[in-house]
Amino acid sequence: MTELVKSLADQITARLSACENELKIQWNSDFPFRYFVVDDLLPDTIASQIKPNLPADTKWIYRSNLRERKRVGIDFRNAHPLLQASLFAFQAPEVLAAIERITGMKQLQADPTLYASGISVMGKGDYLNPHLDNSHDGDGKLYRTLNLLFYVSPDWKKENGGNFEVWDPDVLHPTEIVAKYNRLVVMETHDFSWHSVNKVLVDDTRCCVSNYYFGPMPVRGRAFKHVTTFTGRPEHKMRRLALDADGIARNFAKKILPKRDNSKHRLDKKEGI
Repeated sequence: MTELVKSLADQITARLSACENELKIQWNSDFPFRYFVVDDLLPDTIASQIKPNLPADTKWIYRSNLRERKRVGIDFRNAHPLLQASLFAFQAPEVLAAIERITGMKQLQADPTLYASGISVMGKGDYLNPHLDNSHDGDGKLYRTLNLLFYVSPDWKKENGGNFEVWDPDVLHPTEIVAKYNRLVVMETHDFSWHSVNKVLVDDTRCCVSNYYFGPMPVRGRAFKHVTTFTGRPEHKMRRLALDADGIARNFAKKILPKRDNSKHRLDKKEGI
């Protein structure tokens, strides 16, 4: 662990610990599923430098289809040190311990390969339709249990769009959480934790530092397995039908085809800090 990662981890831990009781109350409100939000996670002198230091030549993974439109980066070894540190600080043992105290979860494990996580950038017109996260880690052995989203676009406002949404189990009514600068959202992931990002409406980029935590048991105690599964927004009926069919087909294929780990959205295990 580098000194910069340790410094960021210490500051994240201190902020979480300072409002631990308040975050426990948020977490246990349990609707539509458990999550908490904490603002001013890092000093402004640090948080404000993450987005400006995103390099244009990073090997972004670009996705543009009915499910989503966004860019994601996972390999920042040749970029500004703060970018890699901002990702791996959330994997420090003291941060995991603070999250365990708030959520009551045990045996949380970070993912040094950044499978399906990393730094995401969404510009005007980009979106992420309602979806359930892939149920397991890149090796298919551990359950994905928590999603950590840290927003780093200064002066981001609700009217900009690009905001996080959590949905009821029927995916009919969203609760919008503004992608406010220096805000951390932590949510549980399971077989009805539907969430999304509404469309970015401005000529600016919404940037998010994301990590997943994993564990040996499913959050709600009921075994399940699925790929990342999308549906459409309620007002997009035809897209919902198409994405529901897509999810059924992809989950069926996952069951019958040999397991292959050829994801580009994953670092080599030796590359993590």
